[in-house]
Amino acid sequence: MKTSRELVKRDTEVSSLDAPIDPPQSYNYGVDPNAENEVHLLDYWRAIRKRLWLVLGIIALVTMLAVVYVARKPDFYEAQARVQVDLEDSGALVNSARPLYGPTDDPIYFNTQLQILVSPGLLRRVVRTLDLEHNPDFFKGSAAQRLTTWQRMKRMVGLGSEPQDAGPKSPDELPLTNSVAQATAREDLNEAKRLAPYVGMILNGLKVEPVKESRGYYKETRLIDVKYSHTDPQVASKVVNAIADTYVFSNLEKKTETNSTTGGFLQRRIAELQQQIRTGEERLVNYARNNQIISLDPNQNTVVERLAGLNRQLLEAESERKSAEAAYNAAKAPGAATALADADAKQVMEIETKLVDLRQKRALLLVEATEEAPEVKDVDQQIGELDRLHKDLLSRKSATLLTNLHTRYQGAIEREQSLRKSFDQQRAQTLSQNEAAINYRIIQQEIETNRTLLNGLLQGAKENDVVLAGKPNNISIVDYGLAPDTPVGPNRGRTVVLAFLLSIGLGVGMALFLEYLDDTVHSTQEVERVLHLPALAVIPSVAGSTRRPVLPGINALQKQNGNGNGHGHNELLMNIDLRSPLAESYRHLRTSVLLSTAGRPPKSLLVTSSLPGEGKTTTAVNTAISLAQTGASVVIIDADMRRPRLQSIFDVSMGHGLSSVLSTEASESEMLAMVTTDEASGLDVLSSGPIPPNPAELLGSDQMRRLMATLQARYTHVIVDSPPISSFTDGVLISTMVDGVLLVVHGGKSSRHIVRRSKQLLNDVGAKVLGVVLNNVNLQSHDYYYYQSYYGRKYYEKEA
Repeated sequence: MKTSRELVKRDTEVSSLDAPIDPPQSYNYGVDPNAENEVHLLDYWRAIRKRLWLVLGIIALVTMLAVVYVARKPDFYEAQARVQVDLEDSGALVNSARPLYGPTDDPIYFNTQLQILVSPGLLRRVVRTLDLEHNPDFFKGSAAQRLTTWQRMKRMVGLGSEPQDAGPKSPDELPLTNSVAQATAREDLNEAKRLAPYVGMILNGLKVEPVKESRGYYKETRLIDVKYSHTDPQVASKVVNAIADTYVFSNLEKKTETNSTTGGFLQRRIAELQQQIRTGEERLVNYARNNQIISLDPNQNTVVERLAGLNRQLLEAESERKSAEAAYNAAKAPGAATALADADAKQVMEIETKLVDLRQKRALLLVEATEEAPEVKDVDQQIGELDRLHKDLLSRKSATLLTNLHTRYQGAIEREQSLRKSFDQQRAQTLSQNEAAINYRIIQQEIETNRTLLNGLLQGAKENDVVLAGKPNNISIVDYGLAPDTPVGPNRGRTVVLAFLLSIGLGVGMALFLEYLDDTVHSTQEVERVLHLPALAVIPSVAGSTRRPVLPGINALQKQNGNGNGHGHNELLMNIDLRSPLAESYRHLRTSVLLSTAGRPPKSLLVTSSLPGEGKTTTAVNTAISLAQTGASVVIIDADMRRPRLQSIFDVSMGHGLSSVLSTEASESEMLAMVTTDEASGLDVLSSGPIPPNPAELLGSDQMRRLMATLQARYTHVIVDSPPISSFTDGVLISTMVDGVLLVVHGGKSSRHIVRRSKQLLNDVGAKVLGVVLNNVNLQSHDYYYYQSYYGRKYYEKEA
């Protein structure tokens, strides 16, 4: 097919639009204001189709995990034993006047037995009976169960063979009743804790169910099925048989527990009494020997007589000690010792007589002579010598007297102490002999009492043995469990099916949850439901559309637009195939814009968005190009004086432009002089000019209104590209000066909340929003399956 070398077929397209166009009566599409909060089943279906691969991936993952899980689980076998529980012959259950239960109906007793079968105490006896603590097969299973996961997966689909044990199977051995281990003592908590893990393992595979017969009618029985599952059939059989035997044996123990306990108590007491009697007799003999007890007759006791004699001597010694103490204390008084010594000494009296005579002689001499006389001095000398002799003699006598009195006093004390010590020893010996006699009689009485008790216990033990021999057991084993040949589980097919169904619900739930978390706008239905605005067009993404170089000299145009340096604008209509889905979408947008207002198409149009990067500039340029292709005169204004882009697209100078017009009192001719013409696209372009410091003030000025009026009078359509509304107020100011506003929304990226806020900002200033352009939409999604199939088929039919 030959590619057209013309830029635009103006004649044919103008003729096609020369006929008058009747605008639609309403462009509301019947949008319900409350439709935003309504959720329909179709919305759920779309959410699931949108994330179909996620749902399928979750289904495949969960199902495969379930397959691997059940394949890793080994087969388990179930052995079954049956026991019969008859009624107890107990008078407590039946009243002579009014029976509480009949002879064959006792649900309380039967249900109690069901609970006893799964009690930890019973299972601890089973563990000890089979020595499961040291049984490796109880933990690992048989050798036939040690298969790989792959082998089990092959068996699931019927490709694997039945496993065979390496060695011959051992015959079933049924534990004998007399080999059941003893019950764990109630106070032995350490053993119960040690065996708890093994008890738990048995409980995990144990089932106890009453047997109910149904042959045309429902009938209960006295039979109980005991089932145990394990990976080793031999272990399953041994454990279930051990449980049955232990249960029967423990029931018999319980029935004879009173008599057995009594018998054991009697035997222990008999042994204790016999030992006590032997010990008492030996202690009686040893006590008599150690305490030298020869006779307990009071007439033959000499210990008391000796104690009385010592008591009399002690009293005499105490009296003598007190007399000596009084004499010694009296002699110690001042002058008392001297007086006592003077009264008893003759030599002292002689010296005193001589002194008296010498003193008389001196007095006579003094009558005739003076004291200086020689004879007087001689008498004074004799008196002094006798006086000194008298004092020395009295001093020696006093000291001797005190010494004698003290010696007598000390002797009296020592005698008293000696007698008291002998008295105390004799009294202790007397008391000890009396106590020994009392203890001797007590030991004799204990021995006699124990002999009497022993005789009574021996008689009671004989009677208890007779009663114990006649106790029957109302529980018996009907059938022992044999080692099963085929496994009963696990039910791998059912598990995989349940996992598959669960994965479907999980995948659908995850898809709906992600859809709930997704706050972006994806489809035209969401635009109409969230914003209550019509979706004028759906612009596919450049990657999803087909691009073909059809313009003459396209390489030169791409170079002119900057593509020569790797920055081309392939999303513009002048760079794409006019028959591609992208070009068709912009023609659809052009039609929607022309039919958006009643009476006449809008002359001035503002193209804006909520946030940067949503494609408003590309939409504005392509809309202007598509309008120019109809033969209309179109001017596009770059009102984004913060980040202008039109000068790079159309390669125009920024030396003068919109900012130059708005910052001066330019006339209409001067305004039109600043508009440049792009030959490739056929558009007139008014660039932003130098970037001013106050864009909002310039765009809201009267000069901007005069500029819009001038351009609308000169051109058929005026397209304005403004900054994002949510970021700046520039677009809101311009929206009041144009006939309509196109709100560009990035499909799958723009937030509903932000887009709704942008629409509210426009409504607050009274702007007329014509609709929404859903830009950069992936046509491969399920929401646009119709667009994808229709545009793709139409394009390829043209190619053919």
